[in-house]
Amino acid sequence: METSIKKLFDRYERFFNRSLGGDMNMDEVASLYASEFIAASPAGVMTGKNDAQFKHVMEQGYAHYRAIGTKGMRIRNVHCSPIDERHCLAHVAWTATYRRADKADVTINFDVHYLVQEREGDLKIFGWVSGDEQALLKQHGII
Repeated sequence: METSIKKLFDRYERFFNRSLGGDMNMDEVASLYASEFIAASPAGVMTGKNDAQFKHVMEQGYAHYRAIGTKGMRIRNVHCSPIDERHCLAHVAWTATYRRADKADVTINFDVHYLVQEREGDLKIFGWVSGDEQALLKQHGII
């Protein structure tokens, strides 16, 4: 399962970076997610559906990342903690690079923990837990 998880997040990284470049295919991005999901961050816990509204929110998110100068997202490492034969907690270490007009580029390392399910041979993200992205962006002078 770990090899398949790494391939899933390789796709995620490619889709993310293409979207940063303006080549957004929200159907591709949405294909990584289950029909319903849960998310937790310091802002709280939310649930959602993988529908047109989700794609719209994702599109707005990529526009925001471009607006704040996000140049690229790179996965440093993926580590899986199996839950059972069909579920895994994928610990993904990301590095984000931000373009700054008046200074050198800034890189920020952060981790996101994704809940992944295998169904009928296909892997889907059905949840994630993330840290305080806004605080990191403020700390590094991005926003």
